[in-house]
Amino acid sequence: MRSVIVVGGGMVGVSTALQLQRRGWSVVLVDRNEPGRETSFGNAGFIQSEMVRPPAMPRDLGSLLRIAAGRTNDVRYRLRWLPHHLRPLLLYWRYSAPDRHQRTTAAYASIILRAASEHDIFIRDANAGNLVQRNGYHLLHRDPAALETAVAVAETMREAYGVKFRLLTADELTRAEPGLKHAAAGAIHWQQTWTVSDPGDLVTAYADLLRHRGGNVVRGDAANLQQTSSGWSVQTNQGRIDAEAAVVALGPWSPELLRRFGYSFPLVRKRGYHQHYAGASSLQLPLVDGDLGYAMAPMLRGLRITTGAELTGPDAPPTPVQLDRAEAAARRLVDLGRRVEGDPWYGTRPCTPDMLPVLGQAPRHRGLWLNFGHGHQGFTLGPVTGRLVAELMNGDPTEVDMGPYRPERF
Repeated sequence: MRSVIVVGGGMVGVSTALQLQRRGWSVVLVDRNEPGRETSFGNAGFIQSEMVRPPAMPRDLGSLLRIAAGRTNDVRYRLRWLPHHLRPLLLYWRYSAPDRHQRTTAAYASIILRAASEHDIFIRDANAGNLVQRNGYHLLHRDPAALETAVAVAETMREAYGVKFRLLTADELTRAEPGLKHAAAGAIHWQQTWTVSDPGDLVTAYADLLRHRGGNVVRGDAANLQQTSSGWSVQTNQGRIDAEAAVVALGPWSPELLRRFGYSFPLVRKRGYHQHYAGASSLQLPLVDGDLGYAMAPMLRGLRITTGAELTGPDAPPTPVQLDRAEAAARRLVDLGRRVEGDPWYGTRPCTPDMLPVLGQAPRHRGLWLNFGHGHQGFTLGPVTGRLVAELMNGDPTEVDMGPYRPERF
């Protein structure tokens, strides 16, 4: 039986381990924490297979000036740390050009449209259906012109990729969400998105499935990963683990580990925050505030608000300005209740400049495989990119052209 070490216990790592296990590999999953306690824990809980167009960097001067002046809430930066992000941001700007972004969208759509079906297998096998709702979410806009623009984009995506949505007027949104104080101009109901009441618990359920099927889940530091004469090894709380192959699925920490092996992968590291609220007005479906860049999602711990992107230092102290602004805006929409946690959670999303994950074998190291850089969609894409990497490792054909994701592109 072929053996593999998967480093990284988030949605991407756990899903990759499961996909390899399904193909007959002996799998050890290694993480410093229990599975699902890092970046995968803190998202809005969307399995967002309708999001076929990844978010590009704004290229018009007006949008850039609003970001620079701190007048938007979906993106915020700390001036001290901006030089740290300069190279990946310049590449992000380049790949956001319309012609390049169109090619990126075609590649991105080919994987994200397969996301829900791969999740569905794991959800069923892990008996985790109680955590998943399949009714979509609402994207709200206050400005009629902004709503009209969003609908035009949605119609383009529906025509090109068959994604499903419907437009709700303000009155229709109020009937659908009686807890809203006002419904602004209206909303788009994205109908195909699945939402999860506890993202961390879903990853845990997948990890329990891995254990149940004979996989080994251990604590260990990925920094100990080493190449050996016969493959790869890592030190864990169960001692040294040796295997024929290794998969790096460490999300934002992947480039740091891979630098030890001579690789340099640019990554836009976007910090996000969340906070739960108890006693809030109930929402029938999660709601994304398209004008102010945050999401509200009913969760087991309360109504969760998640923020947009903050460009800061990897070890910089939290500055939850975006969360404070989002909370103020949310209180104008719903009776929000009280904060559950004393301090907000925060974590980092790993975004490649071309908005596509890095999938495939490391160019100069046999048996070292990569699966990271999913941006805001690692929770959605983990099972499908895990399948693709497992198929490559197994020598099986893939349904997707893997060229756009190859590690050599950087």
